[in-house]
Amino acid sequence: MSEKGITDQRVLDAMNAVPRHLFLDSSFLEHAYMNKAFPIGADQTISHPYTVAFQSSLLQVKPGDKVLEIGTGSGYQCAVLIEMKAQVYTIERQNLLYKKTTQLFRKLHYRPKKYVFGDGYLGLPEHAPFDSIIVTCGAPEVPQTLLSQLKIGGRLVIPVGDTSQEMTLIIREEETRFSQETFGEFKFVPFLEGKK
Repeated sequence: MSEKGITDQRVLDAMNAVPRHLFLDSSFLEHAYMNKAFPIGADQTISHPYTVAFQSSLLQVKPGDKVLEIGTGSGYQCAVLIEMKAQVYTIERQNLLYKKTTQLFRKLHYRPKKYVFGDGYLGLPEHAPFDSIIVTCGAPEVPQTLLSQLKIGGRLVIPVGDTSQEMTLIIREEETRFSQETFGEFKFVPFLEGKK
């Protein structure tokens, strides 16, 4: 990862500590550590390791930070954040993946602070505010509900766009003032409302 510009040692250590092959279907095992996305069921994918590392770096997570993850998927990104000592609140909208990942978390002893089957567009207002929020699917626009759940100084990392997405970092500078920066094009499955 460092050869791709990821220099945050805590991110690199967390990525090295998480056994990515255990989050994949066994037919992909020999390719588990390649920089590729793979299907995980319910028309979803596990992100490229580089993408996981890049988003994790943008979050600038400190031990004990409250992090909201939208789109648990395979649980891989969540596991990386847990290895970084974050308190992770994570939401998955696909019931099939929710059940599958619940079992995997138990088996691997990864314990999110809260794991919810629900609509990521709503966030988790009852647990807000969050130090940071990470969205692992491509949003056509930034949901205001998520912005409102960031604490002052909090960071939202979200891929924004329709067919391909711009990786976007939004920082809540003040109650009603946000700054925004983009970091190039990525490709994600779509961020959908509701649960399935």
